[in-house]
Amino acid sequence: MTAMGVASRRAAHQLLDEEPKVLADPIAVPILGPEFFADPVRHADPRSRAFRAWMVARSRFTEDNLATAVEAGVEQYVVLGAGLDTFAYRNPYSGLRVFEVDVPHMQEWKRGKLAAAEIHVPDSLIYVALDFVHQTLASALADAGLDFKQPVFFSWLGVIPYLTLTAFRSTLDLIAAMPDGSGLAFDYSLAYDELSPRLIPVAKSLAARVAAAGEPFQLFFRTEQMDNELRSAGFQRIQQLDSHDLNELFFNERKDGLRLADEGLGKLVAAWV
Repeated sequence: MTAMGVASRRAAHQLLDEEPKVLADPIAVPILGPEFFADPVRHADPRSRAFRAWMVARSRFTEDNLATAVEAGVEQYVVLGAGLDTFAYRNPYSGLRVFEVDVPHMQEWKRGKLAAAEIHVPDSLIYVALDFVHQTLASALADAGLDFKQPVFFSWLGVIPYLTLTAFRSTLDLIAAMPDGSGLAFDYSLAYDELSPRLIPVAKSLAARVAAAGEPFQLFFRTEQMDNELRSAGFQRIQQLDSHDLNELFFNERKDGLRLADEGLGKLVAAWV
């Protein structure tokens, strides 16, 4: 459900928002299939627009940081919890290998949607089906051919709130142990005590909806706590962006009014080894 929800926001951005797109993604609509309809009334709701802005901003932020990594010589990109992410199918970097990591049933579903839409799967893409019962992330990536002696950039979007603290830290440790020049971009949910009183009911309502769908949130952080987690793991350069920062980066010059709410429920992070 969450993968479809995220993908539908990226697709709606292509159809309903003015140029220039924050995230230009020609695969976003086709991957959803002919049944997808971007209802202009529903998507015009201010809360829906703000949520759409967050979804495209976090992908754009991640891909901008990936571009920085590629310019520095990185040739390996790992998408953790890939869902319906489309980067691999519009990858502009000829030397970049993309590893999509997800649970087997999600990958089977996605590959069926790709086949139905006749979307080409490039040779530069490697699917990594991760069975958490029998594999670790490190062993699955090694089996897929990731070179642990070369730097890697990781994307980790829309995943952390669903993890345990132990799982979060073990993944951070794995990435922090990669060679110099490695990095990652991710989003996380803010702890309630860092939200304004106005936002706490909004956060609780969202948590209740995903819990009812069988995908409950488990993990929240304060900004300072996240910084400490990253530095303890060994990351050297850390950037955390809130809604104000992202509006300054991506939305201030837009004529269609698309932008994030002034206060957000989470932050985006880029961190480098």
